[in-house]
Amino acid sequence: MPKDREPYACGLDAAVDVVGGKWKPMILWALHSGTTLRFGELKRHIVGVSEKVLIQQLRELESDGIVHREVYREVPPKVEYSLTALGESLNTALVPLGLWGDEHMQQVMANKAAADDTAGSVVA
Repeated sequence: MPKDREPYACGLDAAVDVVGGKWKPMILWALHSGTTLRFGELKRHIVGVSEKVLIQQLRELESDGIVHREVYREVPPKVEYSLTALGESLNTALVPLGLWGDEHMQQVMANKAAADDTAGSVVA
């Protein structure tokens, strides 16, 4: 947490600060259950993310103590990412959210499509 940031209002505020954004939950999911992945493998698991954004998100997760980055001093250099114990516990907390998404995905997509249709048909 930056020095100039107010304390978290509640636990949900802290959790959303750590996993906020489109890519962090996908990174956590890719590193589930003790999986260790190299950068390229991780990028292949997360379709659509750019290298720049993936690097940024991994650095933030590492600074939050969620992801461990292991650098092997060899040629060519090898870097592997895995979840810390804190990251594993966060992933466990995300499981019900993922199940909710699986259960309601079609309804959410239909609602978004209907909202898009309504917005497109509104005349200014």
